[in-house]
Amino acid sequence: MKKGDLSKFIEDAVKWRVLDQTIADARAQFAGISADELETLLADAVTAARTSTRSAS
Repeated sequence: MKKGDLSKFIEDAVKWRVLDQTIADARAQFAGISADELETLLADAVTAARTSTRSAS
């Protein structure tokens, strides 16, 4: 084992844990929304992101 390997391992583990918690929180917040409603929200968000990206360039 090289110096810093343990630190890198812990850093990666923390990143995965934070990602896992973020996903769990998002799933909990969207639990009451129907699939169609969620799809509409996502489509609207994609459209808004594309519009703001195009107007910024």
